[in-house]
Amino acid sequence: MSADDGNAAGRGDDDGPDGGMTLVFTLSAARELADPAAAFADARRWSAHVGIVANDTDAVEAFLDRHGLENDYALRDWDKWGTLADVREATDTPRHVFVGTSPEDRRLAETVGWEFRTVREAAGKAEWELGEREPSESDSDAGAIERLRRAVLDRLRK
Repeated sequence: MSADDGNAAGRGDDDGPDGGMTLVFTLSAARELADPAAAFADARRWSAHVGIVANDTDAVEAFLDRHGLENDYALRDWDKWGTLADVREATDTPRHVFVGTSPEDRRLAETVGWEFRTVREAAGKAEWELGEREPSESDSDAGAIERLRRAVLDRLRK
């Protein structure tokens, strides 16, 4: 990030609802936000477009519904790669910032021409609180061994 970068994704003076940024979170990044609705409301003050992507569009829709959020673009039944490329092509903002959680997310952003920020970096700059990662449906369906593995890892982190 340069010194000019002011907040979550590096908003600048020309960013705003009519301004210069499209901001997209991975579903895993959005799940790490303590209050996704507040973060989206804040981001909409300085971003022309805000949304969430994942390879599982049903999971994105469920998350959006649960938190009263809307994507500023239509979800399609394809992966994050195709969605980000489509959003980039469909939006005319000078900046496209992708907030993710993994090295794969960083590679994706770089490949399709988006700036990348980790959710921790974005939350720190925007003063959004991070919380316990919201469990996904697959987490709740996990077997006993997976639950035990997570419990041991959580305990080791403390």
